[in-house]
Amino acid sequence: MRSKLFVPGSRPELFAKAMASEADGLSFDLEDAVDESMKDTARKEVARFLRALPENHGKTIIVRVNGLETPHFAADIAAITGPGLDIVNLPKPETADDVKKCARAMAMAEREARVPVPAAILVNIESPRAYRLAAELATASPRVIGLQAGWGDLIEPLDIDRYNSAMIEACLLHIRIAAGEAGVWAYDGAWANIKDQEGYKREAEASRRLGYLGKSCIHPTQIALANAVFRPSDVEIAHSLKVVEAARDAAARGVGAFTVNGRMVDAPFVRRAEAILALARKLRLIPPDESTLQ
Repeated sequence: MRSKLFVPGSRPELFAKAMASEADGLSFDLEDAVDESMKDTARKEVARFLRALPENHGKTIIVRVNGLETPHFAADIAAITGPGLDIVNLPKPETADDVKKCARAMAMAEREARVPVPAAILVNIESPRAYRLAAELATASPRVIGLQAGWGDLIEPLDIDRYNSAMIEACLLHIRIAAGEAGVWAYDGAWANIKDQEGYKREAEASRRLGYLGKSCIHPTQIALANAVFRPSDVEIAHSLKVVEAARDAAARGVGAFTVNGRMVDAPFVRRAEAILALARKLRLIPPDESTLQ
């Protein structure tokens, strides 16, 4: 999921356009993008849209629900639970218990709706406490699929410069390491200055270097930028093909570590190469059955 486009739940006229976009994922927002007076309407519109989704539509479908402490959380979970939902984006959790409460609510709703495949949880890191306890949040439930940086809520109340790249990269690294402890992915948050495409690209490149899966988009013009940054490069694909091929040969010879193009390679590097090739196949950059060099 290189790109994830935010879609306000109160704007159903945008839903089909978002589905037709090149975004890998769509995040339908029931929280900050929806005025209090429109919460019920937004919830109904998103639920209706999810129920009508065809199979194999090609998008990762995420819904950012309202927070646990709001009067809307339970209704949000009940309304959106169903086959069309892939991930619940949990905003503003403070502790591992918050994540567990979300997981329990989802499990109950899924039992009632007889949903065969449980949805995952994308946990937002949006407060100093959540930042400090990021690894605990990431390991709180098997449903947690990733951590997401929530820049507005995390740093604006602290009067920190949003566009201080050194500070952002430090935060990105902390969140990425916490996600790594849990074995889940990390996802970069939004870039609010829509006109500054170079700034968006620089930040996306920084998060990719830190091992992030992709970056949020708050405007369709940001989708192509994220897709380009998080696409495996031709050089990465070629090297990964060599690594995987060499790993097969090394395994046949009982060798645990070896070199490819002068670089030492062992199990973690092989897993990284396999992940790059999996994404390349998904994006049809190489044939699905390609496993050896031509």
